[in-house]
Amino acid sequence: MAARRSPPPAREPGRPAASTAGNDQVHSWTLMTSQALDTAWRLVKGVVALAMSLLASILCGFRGLHVQLGQQLRWWIGYLQRRFKRNLSVEAEVDVLSYCAREWRGDAPRAKLMRKAYEELFWRRHVKCVRLVRRDNYDALRSVLFQIFSHGLPFPAWMREKDIIKLPEKLLFSQGCNWIQQYSFGPEKYTGSNVFGKLRKCVELLKTQWTEFSGIKDHHKRGSRCNSLFSDTLLECKLYEALKFLMLYQVTEAYELMKTQKAVPSLFHLLFSQETSLDPLSFMLNHLNAVGDSCGLEQIDMFILGYSLEVKIKVFRLFKFHSRDFEICYPEEPLRDWPEVALLTENDRHYHIPVF
Repeated sequence: MAARRSPPPAREPGRPAASTAGNDQVHSWTLMTSQALDTAWRLVKGVVALAMSLLASILCGFRGLHVQLGQQLRWWIGYLQRRFKRNLSVEAEVDVLSYCAREWRGDAPRAKLMRKAYEELFWRRHVKCVRLVRRDNYDALRSVLFQIFSHGLPFPAWMREKDIIKLPEKLLFSQGCNWIQQYSFGPEKYTGSNVFGKLRKCVELLKTQWTEFSGIKDHHKRGSRCNSLFSDTLLECKLYEALKFLMLYQVTEAYELMKTQKAVPSLFHLLFSQETSLDPLSFMLNHLNAVGDSCGLEQIDMFILGYSLEVKIKVFRLFKFHSRDFEICYPEEPLRDWPEVALLTENDRHYHIPVF
């Protein structure tokens, strides 16, 4: 007879199984860890989002500041460039044939004439470059005076013999020319009794600058000094007004000599034969007062300018190419020891400086 199997021992009441308790503990720790990680991740995401938001705000602020600073910087750069840029009224040398090719294109008769005239200057007159002069109603005076200063030419003989600073008062008190109160300083139409003081300052400036330039022996130093002077519009105008006055003084002197039957150069006979310049007053009103304002120098004025400054002004009149008036000198019969300056013009209104 088979033996009976004994039943398994009964579990004691109130005592949980070890495996069940372990599983519950693991589940609890897993749940807590997951909750902690989830909380930490949400916290990190919040911090990162806040940081990104702050960074974006900062970048936007910097961008706006950068734009604003850029605008301010551009404004200041433009201002400083306008303030300190040398606005040269006589530009640097440029190749004469290159300038001609740029300015006179096409097959129009005038363009062809100008190209031939410039070729004549280059190949036969040995003009290699040209210095462009600002186009205004002072450009003839500017072209002549620039060369006088840049070449270091000395004072004319008659200016060395007289104190030219006192000439405005001399015309009034010694020669009774009270009409000089109607003298106009370029665009300034009328100055009245103050004209003598203004003219004196202009002539004094011319004498000072001329003396300084004639004393500079170094060519490069004179050139640099010229660039500085001929970029100051106010100083330039005063110098040109001084030149105009010296022309008026010479015309007045010649007129007084002619009244006493004394010999004067033929150019003054030509001047006083014209209806617009029968005497010094009409010459001032109809010629000089308009210079710098509504017009430049006429041909007869160029004669007076050359005589007053004791320079031979040689002018290449390009529009007169193939004629006897292509090259002309003011005055036509200068003294042998007078220095020479050269100009070129395409229309007898505006002048530039040829460089040999």
